[in-house]
This record gives sequence, structure tokens and C-alpha cells, in this order.
Amino acid sequence: MTNRHLVFRGVAVVLALTAALPMDAAAADPAPPAPKPRAEQLVPGVPPGPHQPWQLDTPDQALPPRVYTPSAEEEAREPKDAPPGTYDLIEYVPLSEAVRGVEVSCTKLTGPYQRQVERWLKLKVDGKQSRADCLAIRAFQLKYLIKPAIGFAGPVTWAKMRLLSARKNPNAAGKCPVRTYRVACVDLSRQLTWVQKGKKVLFGPAPIRSGRKQYPTRAGWHSVYWKHKNHWSTLYNQPMPYSQFFSGGQAFHAVYGSLDTEIGSMGCVNMRLADARKLWDVLKTKDRVFVWGRRVGL
Repeated sequence: MTNRHLVFRGVAVVLALTAALPMDAAAADPAPPAPKPRAEQLVPGVPPGPHQPWQLDTPDQALPPRVYTPSAEEEAREPKDAPPGTYDLIEYVPLSEAVRGVEVSCTKLTGPYQRQVERWLKLKVDGKQSRADCLAIRAFQLKYLIKPAIGFAGPVTWAKMRLLSARKNPNAAGKCPVRTYRVACVDLSRQLTWVQKGKKVLFGPAPIRSGRKQYPTRAGWHSVYWKHKNHWSTLYNQPMPYSQFFSGGQAFHAVYGSLDTEIGSMGCVNMRLADARKLWDVLKTKDRVFVWGRRVGL
């Protein structure tokens, strides 16, 4: 047998072994590590009211919608406003603290975002709750109307800090491509969106809720292909006001419920009504959308 035959046979064996491997094993990129389980379940810190249903699912469009030109009468009708309290910032806290309610003034428990919050507040970064930590976190929560203001470093408090940090220059890290035309930037990691033209920010940044792990908001380049102000979900039979579709059934749209839920949407980019209304006036059909990052949570 010649050397050439040995080489060919070796290549064939390698190819056969690779083909026999599961797709995950043959992939170049390893699977992301599984999130660490929390020691205690986090729940909304205050009981839900009539306008805070804490719904797990959101009114999203499962499939690409039927595109049509709305009548003048339909276009003239503005979606109803959200009831007062819909977008209140309700922190997720351990069940024990939620049960204790008003008895808690300053929690001794370490939050899941303790280090990030300590660093943002310029405290000693050790990842352990102290009396000084709690008082500083509680002061921040009181200032920005986060309830319950008990100094727990939870996801809502950290999300508010991310939003404040991004206001001056949301694209400081350069993750969203700078173009001469309008680009709607969707940062899944920070759960923020904004619109830029060149380096000028035309809208935002604004908080969002993107798709959950099973139904992620699709990353990459997209284009706004249909705007429907009074769209209605075919999946949940609920309103999707100010819908701007950019990828199949995925769209920017407002929801009449809190964005601060640990479970993400079914793929759409959910927004507060006031933000979705402003974005409606900024984006036009055929404008580009760029999505990147990865949502943390369910």
C-alpha cells in the first residue's frame, strides 16, 4: 500500500468519526455554561394589583403577520394608554422578604447582583451584603421609586443602573454598527434599545424585554418590513400596540404589563407604551435593525 493510500485512508477515517459525532460535539463553539441555581426563589416584592398581573407570557405574534395597508380610520386611532402603575419598578426579592412585607426596612440578604450594584455605587466590592451596602442600595431604590426599597440587590435595581449608565452614550462599547443611515440597536445583554444615525442617538436608550431562551429574539441584521399601530396578537388574542415587524413574527411593540419579569417574551422586543410610541415616530419601513448579545434569565 502506498503512502498516498495511507493518507487518503486516514482522512476518510477522520471524516467518518466527525460525521458520527453529535452536532454539539462537532461544533466549534462549546455550549454556554448552565446558570447557577439560586439559593432561594425570587418573587415580586409587592402583591400584584389589578394592572400588574405578572403574566408569564406576552402578547407576541407567533408567525409572520398578514401585511396590509391599514385604513385611514384605523391609522387615526391611537392605542389606549396604559393604566397608572403598569410600569412601576417592582424588585424581585426572596420569598421570605416578600412575605415579611413592610416589616423589612433593610435586608441582610445578599442579592444576585450584589457585586455589580456595589461597583456601580462605588462601595467595597466583596459580593457580601453589609449594613452600609444595604443603606446605599436602599437610598438608590428610594430615589428611583423601586419597590420594596429594602436594599436588596436584585435584577430590577441592576437594570435601572444599566439604563442610567447607558444614557450618555449607549454605544460606548461599539457593539452596534455605526452607519450613515438609521439603525435600531437591540442589546440583548443589557436589555436596552436605541436608534442611532452615525454616532448621533435619535431615540433612547429605553428598557426592553426580549425573547426567552426557548424563543430568542433573532440576532443579526434585519429590516423593518411592516408597521401596524393597532396590531392584535393571533397567539394570545391581546393587543400589540405600535408594532414594527423586523424578522418574521418578531417586532418592537408595547405591552400593557410590567417589563420586569424574569421570563422573557416569545421573541418580540417588548417596550413600555410611551417608549414604543416614540420609537414609532422615529423608525420608518426599510430601516435597519441590529440585534446582538444574550439575555440573562429564563
